[in-house]
Amino acid sequence: MTARLAIGAFAILLSTNLCGQSPAGARSAKCAGPEHRRLDFWVGDWDAYEAGGGAAPVARARIELILGGCAIHELYEQTDGLVGRSFSIYDATRNLWHQTWVTNRGGLLQLDGRFQGGALTLQGVQRSAGGREETVRALWKPEKGGVRETAETSADGGRTWRPLFDIHFRRHAPKPPG
Repeated sequence: MTARLAIGAFAILLSTNLCGQSPAGARSAKCAGPEHRRLDFWVGDWDAYEAGGGAAPVARARIELILGGCAIHELYEQTDGLVGRSFSIYDATRNLWHQTWVTNRGGLLQLDGRFQGGALTLQGVQRSAGGREETVRALWKPEKGGVRETAETSADGGRTWRPLFDIHFRRHAPKPPG
């Protein structure tokens, strides 16, 4: 087989979806169930505001469906230089939601949980560079005009909790020209 023929055969293989990949924009039937769609309310281009923190956004967050709608990708860029990315997925094999969060400051957090009512609650263990562990619990909930994400931490195995953050996502408002 000539190289040209081999390249052509590979292109046909890709274009006919024989590699198991969804064409761009196509939804995967494996992720079309109602539980897979429950976090779709978070998808969008958002400005993030701290609760009680004033009129200026503290971050911009772009949340999109990826991988045929099987995963949600977050790009979060804070005004202080913190950049984070998360990948969230409904794991049907474990009947729960999972999120992996990483930052440009070396942070890694893996959370698991479920929807209760209309809110998603995820929980995981965060480890500091010194080896200290804290439990983190985060909640995503649709609210009028956006989404609210709150998080709290516990250093005593969940007996007591302290607030970590309270963020309101509002649709991104482009700055007027001028």
